Amino acid sequence: MTERERFHACMNYRPVDVTPHWTWGGWPETIERWLTEGYDPEKDDVRQGASPVHWIGHWFFPNPPFEHQVIEEDDEHVLYVNHEGILMREMKNNPYSSMPQFVKFPVTTREEFRAFWKERMQPRPEERIGPDWREQLAALRASNVPIVIISDRWGGFFGPLRNLVGVESLCTLFYDDPGFIEEMMDADADFIIAMMDRILDAGPIDAFAFWEDMGYKTGPLLTPKLARRFMLPRYKRVVEFLRGRGVQWIGLDSDGRIDALIPVWLDAGLNFLYPFEVQAGMDVNRVRREFGRDLRIWGGVDKRAMAEDRDAIEAELARVKPLIEEGGYIPMADHSCPPDISWPNYVYHMRRLKEVCTRR
Repeated sequence: MTERERFHACMNYRPVDVTPHWTWGGWPETIERWLTEGYDPEKDDVRQGASPVHWIGHWFFPNPPFEHQVIEEDDEHVLYVNHEGILMREMKNNPYSSMPQFVKFPVTTREEFRAFWKERMQPRPEERIGPDWREQLAALRASNVPIVIISDRWGGFFGPLRNLVGVESLCTLFYDDPGFIEEMMDADADFIIAMMDRILDAGPIDAFAFWEDMGYKTGPLLTPKLARRFMLPRYKRVVEFLRGRGVQWIGLDSDGRIDALIPVWLDAGLNFLYPFEVQAGMDVNRVRREFGRDLRIWGGVDKRAMAEDRDAIEAELARVKPLIEEGGYIPMADHSCPPDISWPNYVYHMRRLKEVCTRR
C-alpha cells in the first residue's frame, strides 16, 4: 500500500498492512540533548521509522510577518516583538522550555483589527507559499504521501483570536463586545475559505485541520455553550465549503482537556481531533467508547512514558494497541518530546511503535 492508501484505509476502518504512525520530533533543547547521546543528523532520521506525512502548518500565518524587533534585554531576558506582532518577554536560557510573558498583543480595538487583517491576512498563496506554489502542491501530491494542511495558529475561532487580543481580553470580549468577536470570527472563516479555495483549485488534499488550543489541564477555556453559539456556525460554514470541494477529513488541534467541546465539534461535522494530552486527562480509549467511531483520533500516546524506561514504554503502547487494531486511530505522542526524554528511549519507543503498527 502507498502511504496515502494506508492513511485513508485507516481513517475508514479498513485493513492496512501498517497503521500510519507519526512523530512530532523533539523540542530544540531536546535535539541538543540527543546530539550528546548519539543522535547524528547526518545519518539518523529523527522520524525513526515513523510513517511519512506532509504536515503543512505555516501557510496561514500573518504575511508579511512582523519584523523581529528587540525592545530591551538583560543577562536573563529579552523583550521583543515576534513575527505575529506580539510583544513578549522571554528567558534567554532554554526559551522553548519556559513560558514567555505576553506583554502586549497587536489588537485592542476594531480599528487595529481591521488594519491588521487588511495588511497581513490576505489569501495570496503566491506570497505565502511562493510563486511556484502550484508546482509545490503538485510535487506533494505526486509523492503518494498524505497531505495534511493545518491552519496553524491562524485558522480557527478561538486560537487565532487569542493571538490577536490575548486570552484574558478574548474571554471577556465574549461578554463585553460579542459583536467584535463575531467580526473577527467571520473574517477568519472568510480567510480560510479563500485560501483553501485557491489551494484546492490546484488539486486535492487529504485532510484539513483547524487550530484552536483552547483547553487547559482541567477543562476548556471557553464554555461549550459559548462555543456552540459563536464558533459552531463558523465551523459549519468552513466545513460545508471544504466538503463541497472534496475534502473528506476535517479536524482540529487543541491541547488540554477538551471532552466538553467534542460534541460541539462533532455537530460541526469534524471527524478527527488531536493530540489528546494524557496529562490533561485525555484517554483515547475512553474517548472512543464515549464518542464512537465517527470521531477519528490522532495522538494520545503519553510522551511521559518515554522519559521513564522501556517497561513504561511497553505499558503505554499496550494501552493504545486495541485502538490501533480497531482502526480510525493514528498513534503518536501527545505532543513533541521535551528534553527529559533521552535519545535511546525515543529510538526504542519509535521502533516498538512501528512493530505494534505492523500487521503480521
